[in-house]
Amino acid sequence: MASRRKAEALVLAGRVGVNGIVLTELGTKIDPTRDSVEVDGASVQLSEARWIRFHKPAGVLCTAKDTHGRRTIYDLLPGEYRGLRYVGRLDVETEGLLLLTNDGDVANKLQHPRYRVEREYELSVKGVPSRKDIERLRAGVELDDGLARPLRVEVGAPVKDQGNLTIVMTEGRKREVRRLLYAVGYPVVTLKRVRFGSVELGTLRLGEWKVLSKDEVSALAGCALSG
Repeated sequence: MASRRKAEALVLAGRVGVNGIVLTELGTKIDPTRDSVEVDGASVQLSEARWIRFHKPAGVLCTAKDTHGRRTIYDLLPGEYRGLRYVGRLDVETEGLLLLTNDGDVANKLQHPRYRVEREYELSVKGVPSRKDIERLRAGVELDDGLARPLRVEVGAPVKDQGNLTIVMTEGRKREVRRLLYAVGYPVVTLKRVRFGSVELGTLRLGEWKVLSKDEVSALAGCALSG
């Protein structure tokens, strides 16, 4: 019924009760199968975990609402999915796989650098990287927020004056792939995320979505635990 931050505000305001007792301490642990939780006196039930994969087009924002009236991912999704939150945002120019869920615990682990969950990207860059620059990428490049080191860099056949690469990252820092390639002298032209953890974009077309199967959700939760 609320994001983690808003839920904390509800607790601090004394609006949350557990088994009839007003809760005021953040981080209190409960057992949802035994304990009764109320907000403003109304019972709160644990929602069933929901997961979808979505092929985000370029030019669409990962945000609930844009103050400038630009299109967001929720403008392209059915209303029933507006309560789901994206797992690892994609910047406005980037297309590809976006996971959305209401399972905050698994989502937070998937995004946390500690678990080193893989994100795979296909990209084209301005110019054709030399072997020396590819080795530099593989060794890691120091950015303004620390060392960025891909887990894997694969080189595809160039098209005219553009190089084609597949890169696997494990942190998901803001615009990390773009900053990494820019640092070695090859600005990104197109960028697509094709895999997040165990889930692949597959044949999903631009703007399409699909509910994850139980096996896919279990595999994804395993990624969050093992990294």
